[in-house]
Amino acid sequence: MSKHPVPKKKTPKSKIRKRYGSFKTKVLKKLSNAAKLIVCPDCGSKKVMHEVCRDCGKYRGRQVLDNKKKIDKITKIKA
Repeated sequence: MSKHPVPKKKTPKSKIRKRYGSFKTKVLKKLSNAAKLIVCPDCGSKKVMHEVCRDCGKYRGRQVLDNKKKIDKITKIKA
């Protein structure tokens, strides 16, 4: 049976915090590059870049979705 590796000296709190801090900044950079939010020029709400605005339904200045129409789900009731 082999022995487990044991650290020779105690790791200081500053070393642990530095390690965690660099990991945190790396993850935040990846998340910020994943989905870029921009302000919609028509309505002013935030939307994902290169996608249709969910509030006004416009993409690059033209109307793509008609948000005035409400889609009602039709349900059939069997008696």
